[in-house]
Amino acid sequence: MSDKEIEIKVQIQNCENLISFLKKNARLLGKQHQVDTYFSPAHRNFVGIKPVKEWLRLRDSDGKFSINYKNWHYEKDGKSHFCDEYETPLDNKKQLEKIFKALDIKEIVKVDKIRTIYLYKNYEIAIDSVKQLGCFVEIEYKGKRGKSTPAQITSEMISFLETTNCGQTTRNFLGYPYLLL
Repeated sequence: MSDKEIEIKVQIQNCENLISFLKKNARLLGKQHQVDTYFSPAHRNFVGIKPVKEWLRLRDSDGKFSINYKNWHYEKDGKSHFCDEYETPLDNKKQLEKIFKALDIKEIVKVDKIRTIYLYKNYEIAIDSVKQLGCFVEIEYKGKRGKSTPAQITSEMISFLETTNCGQTTRNFLGYPYLLL
């Protein structure tokens, strides 16, 4: 797995049209109930910086656990096209929570969602139904970058969404935890 991730997160007007397109043209990878708990160390308040640059996440995906850290790279206009991402499976969630407590790493928000994942060409497409927020699409680029920049790749992702007649799209540059805060 690469430590660089190119993705977009978009709220769309019409999830049904995109889902219909994906059912006909993409491969269904699975459906998961995910509860993501976000944390911040007391000595470095992640949500105290705008826009939020870092996230530390503990994920429960149908009883399988992982820990993830993301460090977003923002352009001068406040938009991000990629991040450094480090993730690993976790055997014992309770022990990690005890470690976090001992280190004064505090829970800041939980994101509860149903995620349906498809593979279409070079894209992993996740349809997220997020409690309290609604329907979102997350598209992660899985192909080889070659000479394409992250900005070019994310522009191609938006163009792809437009071809599926999903209606108005609104980019989310800050993530679900920020929207819930």
